[in-house]
Amino acid sequence: MAIRRAARTHAETTGILDDFRRIVSALREFSRAAESQLGVSSAQLFVLNTLARAPALSINALAAHTHTHQSTVSVVVKRLVAAGLVKRRASKVDGRRLELQVTKAGRMLLQRAPPAVQDRLIQGIDALPSVQRRQLATVLHRLAEGMNAEPGTPSMFFESKADLTRKRPRGRGDR
Repeated sequence: MAIRRAARTHAETTGILDDFRRIVSALREFSRAAESQLGVSSAQLFVLNTLARAPALSINALAAHTHTHQSTVSVVVKRLVAAGLVKRRASKVDGRRLELQVTKAGRMLLQRAPPAVQDRLIQGIDALPSVQRRQLATVLHRLAEGMNAEPGTPSMFFESKADLTRKRPRGRGDR
């Protein structure tokens, strides 16, 4: 009985790890392709895609749409602004509020880009029945705690904390 239970546990763990490997592999491969083919990170492409689906978004609205923290997405946006792919402008409704828009150069880049893999991940999660989504959230939270994963606001996929804090040369959009 104990041997069968151990074998079942081993098989289940292998299956779970295989699924994690497939997900991480898809994210990594997309990230490499975005970097080499388009010159932007997968996080930048994901943010650019998200912005392109709306006429204009604030940083907070963009963070909500990308399911990330405002401080994390704002660093990615700074890079997109510096690259001339996104522009900041005062809201037409409330001049005190800044909105983000994809520039012509950003739209041209998106025409060459495949859909962001993060969108497929979000679609897969959203397609789960609500009970399974809540279970997945609980289980992944426990797993992260059990691994002693770093608490706090995580970076976007394949954007290291060092990448987010590294000083970059000032671009056109930083002036």
